[in-house]
Amino acid sequence: MSDQTPADLTPDVVVGEMPNYFIPEKAGNTAAAIQFDLTGEHPGKRFIKFADGKATSGEGEVESPNLTLIADSGDFVKIFTGGLDPTAAFMSGKLKIKGDMGLAIRMQTMFRRP
Repeated sequence: MSDQTPADLTPDVVVGEMPNYFIPEKAGNTAAAIQFDLTGEHPGKRFIKFADGKATSGEGEVESPNLTLIADSGDFVKIFTGGLDPTAAFMSGKLKIKGDMGLAIRMQTMFRRP
């Protein structure tokens, strides 16, 4: 995938589609809430929760998230659509992580990339 993302691919679209890319077998019995705190062109808070083999997502803030990912909204879209490697984004400071680092690493395998 190129470094560009389609203009209509916003964080809301990506977060809204995430449950469709969830792989329950990879999550096992993990139950978690992940907060996305985004800046840039499409700022705001979004989340994904998963438990019992199901995932839900939406806009807003979750109480006591296990993990908070902080990024520019454009970089967020690239990370979750395969245009930007999550590890490289973290190492270069484009992605900040608060909370369960192990969950952040496992998250890469719990979701298929489009």
